[in-house]
Amino acid sequence: MAGTDEQDLFAAAGEGARNPAVVPPLAVRMRPRSLEEVRGQGAVLRPGSPLRRLVEGASGSAGPVSAILWGPPGTGKTTLAHLVATAADREFVELSAVTAGVKDVRAVMDRAARTRDLHGRQTVLFLDEIHRFTKAQQDALLPGVENRVVILVAATTENPSFSVISPLLSRSMLITLEPLSDEELADVVAAAVADERGLDGRYAMEEAATAYVVRIAGGDARRALTTLEAAAGVAEDAVTLGEERPESLEVTLAHVEQAVAHAAVRYDRAGDQHYDVASALIKSMRGSDVDAALHYLARMLEAGEDPRFIARRIVIAASEDVGMADPTALQTAVAALHAVAQIGMPEARIILAQAIVHNALAPKSNAAYLGIGAAIADVRAGKGGPVPVHLRGSGYAGAARLGHGEGYVYAHDEPDAVASQQYLPDDLQGRTDYYRPTDRGFEERLRPRWEWLKGRLGR
Repeated sequence: MAGTDEQDLFAAAGEGARNPAVVPPLAVRMRPRSLEEVRGQGAVLRPGSPLRRLVEGASGSAGPVSAILWGPPGTGKTTLAHLVATAADREFVELSAVTAGVKDVRAVMDRAARTRDLHGRQTVLFLDEIHRFTKAQQDALLPGVENRVVILVAATTENPSFSVISPLLSRSMLITLEPLSDEELADVVAAAVADERGLDGRYAMEEAATAYVVRIAGGDARRALTTLEAAAGVAEDAVTLGEERPESLEVTLAHVEQAVAHAAVRYDRAGDQHYDVASALIKSMRGSDVDAALHYLARMLEAGEDPRFIARRIVIAASEDVGMADPTALQTAVAALHAVAQIGMPEARIILAQAIVHNALAPKSNAAYLGIGAAIADVRAGKGGPVPVHLRGSGYAGAARLGHGEGYVYAHDEPDAVASQQYLPDDLQGRTDYYRPTDRGFEERLRPRWEWLKGRLGR
């Protein structure tokens, strides 16, 4: 029967600390039993949404539709699968793509068909990490899904567009789950502290301890609860032998730090520390101190900073501070930006570190940055007259009558593909060097060509 295992778990949890061997993990005990207990995912669980209707057991004339849940760890994929199973008294079967094969899938289908025919009950197949299934293994799911022998609820942390075969995608709802917000995680922690299935009010959380649990969880409810449970154990062990345990034992920041085996990072993503540490990262790269840059990267990551924010700052630094002294720094930074968006944490830390090392060790030039700044200053000051007539567009009716394009020299027809003609407006011609290459890195090799071009162009 669906739900029997859950009831057993909660009964075991009620024994409390009297027999710790039978108590399931806190994250399991606190798994929501209804939609009302689910934190986060408001967008996909709004009233009338396909997922909510599936969880509530509403199937409609076409019958229930299978679902693929895509999201980072700890966002409720397994919980939602359990809720789908408990609706309308459905059978629940769970497989992991890490250990299951085609034989296991077919066995589930055969059993589900018998359960439907003999007892009139639907079977929910929860398949975790479906992205690990090969194409052949996913193909084995198709007949059962298409004929609704099972309601498939598959979970994946990778983009299903790349990891799930198209026929299976077309037969399922694709539901994207988001990491929980800090407020939602704080609610999860508070509920676990108070609920009889959880810590049953036997502990009180120091505000700083809750904030740290939320911060290091990074939107992952399971991680938050696992950390909370470990910290409560540390607090329990800290009671001196022979002392009477207080009715409500306080869990402090120190207990949480000890539980996760590293110190809390003093960093506020919404406050001054956010800007101070980000500034220090940029200035360390600019100053070519690779160790300092990696230190500030580590502080930001450990504090739960969005890796995409860090990647964007590295891209800016690659142009602002490295520029043409090493043009490949921008290539590395842009590649890191795209890779981080696709991969996510924790692996994204390696990609960010590579881009930061490249930026920090590269020769530096801010010539391009200064050049565009000077050009913008002139434009804002009203400098820059009309575009020279020979450079104006001539590809429309009437342009020739106005003389547009007349006298223009096509650069590719000239020696070295350099046409000696005026390009700047009259008031800037001969008086402006916005870009001045340095003598560092690749720019040192550019400088002779820059000087030669200026001579050819009469500048």
